[in-house]
This record gives sequence, structure tokens and C-alpha cells, in this order.
Amino acid sequence: MMAHADKAASGAIGRSTPLGVARQDLDAVETIVRAAGTSFYHGMRMLPADRRHAMYAIYAFCRIVDDIADEDGSLEEKRLGLAVWRDNIARLYQGRTEGPVTRVLAAAVPRFQLRADDFIAVIDGMQTDAETVVVAPDMATLDLYCDRVASAVGRLSVRTFGDASPAADQVAHALGRALQLTNILRDIEEDAQRGRIYLPLEYLRDAGVLADPVAILTAPGLPAVCDRLATLAHGYFRQARDAMDQCDPAAMKPARLMAATYDSILSVLERRGWKRLNERVSLPRWKKLWLACRYGLF
Repeated sequence: MMAHADKAASGAIGRSTPLGVARQDLDAVETIVRAAGTSFYHGMRMLPADRRHAMYAIYAFCRIVDDIADEDGSLEEKRLGLAVWRDNIARLYQGRTEGPVTRVLAAAVPRFQLRADDFIAVIDGMQTDAETVVVAPDMATLDLYCDRVASAVGRLSVRTFGDASPAADQVAHALGRALQLTNILRDIEEDAQRGRIYLPLEYLRDAGVLADPVAILTAPGLPAVCDRLATLAHGYFRQARDAMDQCDPAAMKPARLMAATYDSILSVLERRGWKRLNERVSLPRWKKLWLACRYGLF
């Protein structure tokens, strides 16, 4: 395990605790995850203890940097907050930590071969949201954004789940894009109200839709754009499932659950259609439980 410069501040490290990390640090990180209200909290709880707490720390890191980018504050404050986390990650890989999240990550990094570049990619994605009002990015820009905010998290996750193979990275590549495109389709109205459009410029142009956050919600060509993006997302779901077949089956259980959950959300969105964007879509609790049972998390 990495040497901790602030080990004394974290209290005695319990030999019998997950990852060998102080219980108060584990509890502090788990509190961040519970407070976020993520639907995957209960799924993460099904993981073995070391993997579970590593995932909590990864999620907490993502939650913190996402909040820096999204919450009120000046651009300079956001840049400073993200710069602090760039420094935190660099210091972590030098064996120096600051606070519960980095202390848990410091134990998880060598245990699961987590790569610094993936943490930095997440911060880069958050910086895009902080510095830029995203309006109709071209496909290359959208793909890079999806890689940073979703696939990079996937690359950290699959290693924590137990598979660091090239095929697992392919799962992260495809599944991250599938999840993010589904989120984009789910949040069109909410994003437009914030002056943002994440739908790709090429699709909008082909359908004759103006890249205008106000006009886009009632544009006649919008359903065609959404159908096209949904087709792309379905293709990524298929790629992810194909790559999972080349991976460790046990390690892929959480990834299969995430894929099945979001693929179901995408199907519900398609059934609802693209003219009632104010109708929020989610899965009923019974469906979530059924998926969890099907993929062996209960």
C-alpha cells in the first residue's frame, strides 16, 4: 500500500478493515455516495468489501468534481477547485494524500491497478462543462466528451470489478458512450433550459434543426435526431456486451447490470417518444430489483 503522508491524521489504520483503511475514512466516503442518491449504491453494496469501498471512493471523486463544475460559482473558482483535484491526483500517485477520498483511493490504486490518466480524464470532462456552454458539439467533440465523463469512469470501474484486460477496456469504451448518450437523450429538456445542447451538430444539420436551446424543443426534425442518436447508443450497448463475453464473467456482473438498466431506460425513452420531453423517464423499483436478481447481484 502507498505510504500516507497524513496517516496520523486519518487515525489508526485497521488491519481488518477493507483495503486496510481507517474506518472513519471508509464511512466518510460511503456517506458521500449515499447522499448523492445514486441508483447504483445498492448495486455497489453487493461487491466484495475491498472492491465496494474502492468503487465508493471512485464515485465520491466523480461526485465531488462534478459538483465543482455544476454548482454556482465563478469560472475562476471552478478552475481553482478542479486544479486542486488535479494536484490531489498527482500527489496521490506520489504517495501523499489529503482527506478521506484520496486516502481510500491511495489504497485502491495499487490494489486494482487504477491509472492516473483516467482520473485526469474525468477532471478534463468536468472542466469542459465548467468552462463551456456546450451547444451542438460535432461528433468528434461529443465522442471525446463521452470518453472523459463516462468511459474513463468505466475504465476505473472494470479494474475495480476485477478485470484489467484490453477487453475490459473495450467494455468501458463502448458502455461509457452508451450510458452517456442515453443520459443526453433523457436530459434534452433540462439541458436546453440551461442553454445547452449535447445532440451532435451533424445530426441536427441533417434533420434541419437549428442549434438553438429555445427552438430545439419544438423543432419538427428533433425526433429524427433523437432516433438516430438512440440507434448509435444501441450499437454501443451491443459492442459492450460483445466485449463482456471476452472478460471475466464474475467481474462483469456489475457492468452487465449497468448495461441492462440503461438499455431499459433507453427503450422506455423510445416508447415515450421525443415530443413529450417534459415527462421524466425512470425504471420502476420492481424492474431494478428484477435486473439485479437476473445479473446475480442479489
